[in-house]
Amino acid sequence: MSPTVAVALTGASGMPYGLRLLESLIRAKARVFLLYSQAAHVVAKQELGIVLPPRASDAERLFSERYSAKRGQLRVFGREDWFAPVASGSNPPDAMVICPCTMGTLAAVAAGLSDNLIERAADVTLKEGRKLILVPRETPLSLIHLENMVRVTQAGAVVLPAMPGWYHRPTRLEDLIDFVVGRICDQLGIANALTRRWGEFSRPDPDETHPDPRPDLEETYPEPFEGT
Repeated sequence: MSPTVAVALTGASGMPYGLRLLESLIRAKARVFLLYSQAAHVVAKQELGIVLPPRASDAERLFSERYSAKRGQLRVFGREDWFAPVASGSNPPDAMVICPCTMGTLAAVAAGLSDNLIERAADVTLKEGRKLILVPRETPLSLIHLENMVRVTQAGAVVLPAMPGWYHRPTRLEDLIDFVVGRICDQLGIANALTRRWGEFSRPDPDETHPDPRPDLEETYPEPFEGT
């Protein structure tokens, strides 16, 4: 049986992680409930040239077509849609991922706030004993940030910072994105081959010539969203 995963996009830098996660979950045949904050509109436009539709129905149509979602596989809910399934413990998702996760959203979750649907869905996920994954992308971290991470971890959440590894020798920006998204999928129990894993490649030859570890990021940056 395919899992139901709530994905929330907030205003932290790192929108490519969130949209790649959305794409990967749809390809894995998961059912996805998508939520996004007001600040996510700004970040999506700045980082990827994407205009997130203000109406949930338009966003649902847009992303369903872009990622070839089956009918009913992807549902999008507005920030104040209190009739959404994720707003109640009687119909919680199997898991929820906030990616990227702002420090403000982290603080709200740590304090048990429910001022919008994203916060309420996270609260429901925790209280119902389902997996909640927070993917912060912030630096440096203050003591308040760190204490909030400890607090949500003690409450049962998983804090999975957007910190890609380098041992798989990435040559494209997409390789770094897929590293983080692959780890999120691992936490969700969703099989994936987004990146090479430790032990799946030969030991490095000390005499081997390594590729330039600083690829031209400008040339490999994801192309702007077409038609927006």
